[in-house]
Order: sequence, then structure tokens, then C-alpha cells
Amino acid sequence: MTTMIVIAATAVPTHLRGALTRWLLEVTPELYVGTVSARVRDELWSSVTAACQNGSAVLAYPTDNEQGFELRTSGSQRRSPVDFDGLTLVSFRLESQEIANPI
Repeated sequence: MTTMIVIAATAVPTHLRGALTRWLLEVTPELYVGTVSARVRDELWSSVTAACQNGSAVLAYPTDNEQGFELRTSGSQRRSPVDFDGLTLVSFRLESQEIANPI
């Protein structure tokens, strides 16, 4: 059974972007959408996580839960999915910011 997936890949190598476009449409820069089987989805995600390097990526795909989708992430990101009683919420990591002293 095929389902629609969405992959957002930021600052990833060009060879990974090319590999993703073999299976998915790049609808805007670094945003890929397509309909693939679960096996292809998992193989694509394995490729993304292996080649991500200093970049980051998010995969969203439909599943049978309350929200109707699941998220996977790779690389360092400010946002990360957290399970809260069966619901996926997004947790924000605080950026370290220096506060400038007014003169």
C-alpha cells in the first residue's frame, strides 16, 4: 500500500537531494513530497539519516493513530517531536543567546 510522505531536508549534501528527487518531487527547495510504499519510505529515510552530516531532516507520514501521522527527525534541530500520552508534541530547544548590555 502506498502513502504520501513529506521530507524537509535542510543543509544536506547535493547528492542526497538528487537521490530524493528520484522518488519524490521537490516542490520547493529542500521540501520533498511523494507517494511511496512503506519499504521505499524506510529505505529513503535510511539514506537521509546516513548522509545528513551537518544538516537536518524531518519525515512526516500517515499512520493509524489519533493525529493520523508520525514524525521522524535526523540531525541537530531546534524542534524535536516528543510523545505525550500518545500524542506527538513539538519541543523547542532554547538557543543560547547572549544578552547585550546597554551602554
